[in-house]
Amino acid sequence: MFSILELTGLVAASLTTFAFLPQVVQTWRSRSTEGLNLPMLAVLAAGIALWTIYGFGTGQLPVILANSVTLCLVAILLGLKLRDTFWRQTA
Repeated sequence: MFSILELTGLVAASLTTFAFLPQVVQTWRSRSTEGLNLPMLAVLAAGIALWTIYGFGTGQLPVILANSVTLCLVAILLGLKLRDTFWRQTA
């Protein structure tokens, strides 16, 4: 099964990953990305993608799982922000 260290990593990864979920839900429901900073989301997504690659390279399951899910959540926010940013410019 999992060692106590791996279990600790999985719990920590779950907490930090799902911390983004309320922001995704709020943004989706309100249909407003005004409070989101585009450069921060872009840099965060790049960093998370690199952590995911690192996780695969080192075979660390908590790093792989946490960053894969977090990347999906941040990608949703980034996509919504990009859509709103470019929609406003063309409207």
